[in-house]
Amino acid sequence: MTDYSGILSELVSGDWREPGTGKQYDIGVKDIVIQDSLDGAEAQLIAKQHHGKSITVVSDPYTHDAMGQRIYNALRADGQSVSEYVWQKPECSDRGVEHLRMATPGCDVRIAVGSGTVNDTVKYACFLDKRDYSVFATSPMNAYTTNTASVSFGGFKKSITCRGARGVYFDLSVLARCPARLISAAYADVICRTTAQVDWLLSHLLFNTTYSETPYTLLAYDEPGMIKGASEMLSGHVDSLAMLTRISALMGLGTRFTETTHSGSMAEHMISHYIDMFAGDKHPRSSHGEQVGIATITMSQLHHKILNNKTPPVMRPTNIDKDDLLSRFGADNVDNMINETSRKSLDQKAADQLNRRFDSDWQEIRSRLQQVMLPYDTLSESMQQAGCQRTAGDLGLDAEFYRQAVIGARYIRDRFSMLDIVDDSEGLEHFVATMPV
Repeated sequence: MTDYSGILSELVSGDWREPGTGKQYDIGVKDIVIQDSLDGAEAQLIAKQHHGKSITVVSDPYTHDAMGQRIYNALRADGQSVSEYVWQKPECSDRGVEHLRMATPGCDVRIAVGSGTVNDTVKYACFLDKRDYSVFATSPMNAYTTNTASVSFGGFKKSITCRGARGVYFDLSVLARCPARLISAAYADVICRTTAQVDWLLSHLLFNTTYSETPYTLLAYDEPGMIKGASEMLSGHVDSLAMLTRISALMGLGTRFTETTHSGSMAEHMISHYIDMFAGDKHPRSSHGEQVGIATITMSQLHHKILNNKTPPVMRPTNIDKDDLLSRFGADNVDNMINETSRKSLDQKAADQLNRRFDSDWQEIRSRLQQVMLPYDTLSESMQQAGCQRTAGDLGLDAEFYRQAVIGARYIRDRFSMLDIVDDSEGLEHFVATMPV
């Protein structure tokens, strides 16, 4: 078996030292394995982390066929105390978490098998139950290595900090057989680094909010190679798929260094959450990663539009029109949206301070942000090569709804982004009217 864990092994052992500072980190995950095959190694991997514990393997019908049955059989043959739960219709919501807790009582450990929904639900359920969990991936995804779970409460998505997995296991032979669109979605969900970093750094430069270069130092080991090999991932090229898997794991570990998901989740993720929350019958049944992909293209276009302009925006106080929000989103969501937006809103004094700052420092600010963002053509071409959707039309999403998603996404979370800059200056309406959909 060939190991492709790379720098992840140094992070797990604690041997990695941050360039420039020499700082070492405890990432919390006890084992991260990326190999061309894990067939026959499952029981040993689990015993290493959960020896003597009673285990429930949790999968859905698809991940059960892909790997869950194999894991259950391996643990049973090894004599481990194991049961399995094949969740027919998983959902990562407050209701779904309670369902899983009731359906899998009595075990010491849950093993999640694939899918972001199963993984996040198991992760949060184990946090509430004070139990350990590990995960076997069935597609590349950064959610496996995070210590956060994206859970819907009453239809409103929240990122919940909890305890992450002890072991995270990637069998590249399994990942190579997953649907091509899941590989493309994984690529979209890590290439969004460019827009997330611009937004997070923007907030830091303007308001001195928390910011860390560490996640991006780690991602830089593989991002250039991942972009270069984008066209090879869908063909099952093991080195390219391993690189995507490794950078997905590194992306997820960003939460371990920053205690927030901001390093890889800013406005592009808020647009995706808006789609899930409000598309209703217009939802094309696209995945989170696919939605993040088209939103990353949109945010890159917006970043370039503003940062290529030598004239700074002129800020005005944030207008939170409760009646308008009620007419668009309904009473169940509006209080949350107002609370989230109020924490980052500008009053007249704050708007005036920003305008003075832009008058004196705009060229320095825009230069700093331009240094961390990918050129739009590089981003778009690499996503095309990786098979990613790039417009709402590609996704099968109604164009007018997507325009409203870009306008409304700023209300989803309190994360300050370029959406806030534009909406509190010239307004987002002109941009969404002209952006490709």
